[in-house]
Amino acid sequence: MSLPDETRALRLLTESGDAIVVGVERELPRWVDRQVARIVAAWARLDEPERAQVMEESTLAGELATARVVGELRRLLATDPAEQTATPLQIVRTAYREPTAVLSGAEIPPVMRDEFAERAWPDDWYGLVPATLGALGDPELAPLHLAWGMAKAGVLRARVVQSANPGSGDE
Repeated sequence: MSLPDETRALRLLTESGDAIVVGVERELPRWVDRQVARIVAAWARLDEPERAQVMEESTLAGELATARVVGELRRLLATDPAEQTATPLQIVRTAYREPTAVLSGAEIPPVMRDEFAERAWPDDWYGLVPATLGALGDPELAPLHLAWGMAKAGVLRARVVQSANPGSGDE
């Protein structure tokens, strides 16, 4: 691998990262509303005015979650790949926080979750953590995350090869 390989991988990393941000920004508010609506419907103990209030709070929570998550994604993607300590999916998975606050504020009890989910996300009381980026509502986000990871690996590999063979990318 040579310097052009790193440049190409960096371009792919930027392109896939930018597409992830656009998709998350578009899908996350609707995902929050769908998750809150799903839990509210399953619990089925709120009257119509209470349900309307919860859904109004859900819309605000979706806006807050989107602003927070997109900001964190942008900070991650602006960081040199070798210094990134998370993936876009890890950041997006924190989006359960805002809808959880809405649901717990409505005094809806937590749902039953499996042992792994309880260990991995102990404060995700409603089982909201998305398994993939595609779970936000756009199935094209999941392969974008894979493309981002492959591009990041390409950047890091090109750098290792370049440092092992200084001057090889200068031709």
